[in-house]
Amino acid sequence: MSKMEFLISDTLLLRALEPEDLPLLYKWENNTQWWDGGNTLVPYSKYILREYLINSDKPIFETKQLRLMITLKDSNQTIGMIDLYDFEGHHGRAGVGIMIDNPFQQKGYAAQALRLLVDYAFQFLQINQLYAYITVDNFASIRLFTSVGFTSSGVLKQWIKSPQGYKDVSVYQLVNNAHGGK
Repeated sequence: MSKMEFLISDTLLLRALEPEDLPLLYKWENNTQWWDGGNTLVPYSKYILREYLINSDKPIFETKQLRLMITLKDSNQTIGMIDLYDFEGHHGRAGVGIMIDNPFQQKGYAAQALRLLVDYAFQFLQINQLYAYITVDNFASIRLFTSVGFTSSGVLKQWIKSPQGYKDVSVYQLVNNAHGGK
């Protein structure tokens, strides 16, 4: 199976970033509704995002991250993005983040994209485990990750600061059992 076969389903394609993605990245990265789940505190400029795009071709082993755009195969419309971050090659692990634009949520695209990324990470990159930090009140993300096989392995108390106060975060993990994981 080639690398690209891991990144394609019947309806989706996970593809590398392109310069034409700048307007979408600008829109999505600066959407304050999504800042609670990450560490963003200030907007991104187009200049910074353009520099990010220019350097996005470097391998995950160098940058410790990989962002792929989630695209509908039939229409070539980009509907979201999915990331591997904090890649740790020696220990064989990486964090996972996913974002689907509002009009395309609740249609099964996130689960398809996550399954594609899991297959790519485990079979091609030979990663031993993937993990996600999810606030305990983010029921949609919890359903998504558990539907693909991630399990909760603990709770980090008062981990994320939000306008409503500090939130607990569950750590969800998926171990690649093909590599001897338990």
